[in-house]
Amino acid sequence: MARVPYLTEADVAPQNRDLLARKLNLYRALIHSPDTARSFAALGMHIRFHNKLDARLREMAILQVGYATHAPYEFTHHLELGHQFGVRDEDVRAIIAETKGETSALPPLDRAVLRAARELVAQPRLNDETFAELHKSLDDERIVDLIVTIGFYCGVVRVLGALQIDVEPEYQHFLTEFPLPT
Repeated sequence: MARVPYLTEADVAPQNRDLLARKLNLYRALIHSPDTARSFAALGMHIRFHNKLDARLREMAILQVGYATHAPYEFTHHLELGHQFGVRDEDVRAIIAETKGETSALPPLDRAVLRAARELVAQPRLNDETFAELHKSLDDERIVDLIVTIGFYCGVVRVLGALQIDVEPEYQHFLTEFPLPT
């Protein structure tokens, strides 16, 4: 159960109701601080619609953050989004395998993206080898976009966890298909 009440349109000032356009528990909690919710949403939307990183790679990185941090809300929501951007079930199984230290059949860039996400979940820096592997395929703009994406979602999972945001029922089935580690 969330640590703050989920607000509805009736609970907020008219000028902030647009923040509840997406009927998600995360936004229903964040709206307690409308300016924060607006800024939070703006960076999230920039990452999704305006960064130059390949959308599938972006979603793979976000899924890796969600899986590595055992964040059910993040993981389930981005499983659905990831499918929309080309992430296949085999990719999700590869994320799980790579997290366990196994080698998957993913291409080297995909594996480097996942490794970068795991490293940045665990520590505030990226290993030189991982950066060099990323730089073989990504230009500086895409590397910055990747790092900002991973950093943002490392923050998102902490907000979700600290506020104990509940996974909406329509996303629960993903946890049956792809359970998080215990």
